[in-house]
Amino acid sequence: MTYDSEDVQKILQIALARKQEGGFSREQLREMASDLGISSDILEATENKWLAQEEEERLRRTFNTFRRRAFRANLVSFVAVNLFLILLNLITSPSYFWAIFPVLGWGLGLFFHWWSVYQSKSEGYEIAFQNWRTKI
Repeated sequence: MTYDSEDVQKILQIALARKQEGGFSREQLREMASDLGISSDILEATENKWLAQEEEERLRRTFNTFRRRAFRANLVSFVAVNLFLILLNLITSPSYFWAIFPVLGWGLGLFFHWWSVYQSKSEGYEIAFQNWRTKI
């Protein structure tokens, strides 16, 4: 039976996961790469690329958490203020429901805020992420 490189990679990943649950040292990683015929330069470049990707993912998770917290704060403010305005409207002038105007206006803004926070595949998201990243 013969295996292509993708099959070999999958089999080895599963075997390595079963072999050692605690993790591997850097020296063990170098030994495995050497056994597979991977040069130390290629291993180092690949490791650096992987570390950069991990850092990017961590930053994106932090950014998403930051944006979601800001949205939740806006939502709580929206609910509190508009409940107050509706109650004030019902007490002062129940025949004319003027509170609908701030509810609809702020609600529209809240919708667009939600849209920008939960759409992480857009160009606007990337721009916001890069701007946030330069500030930290």
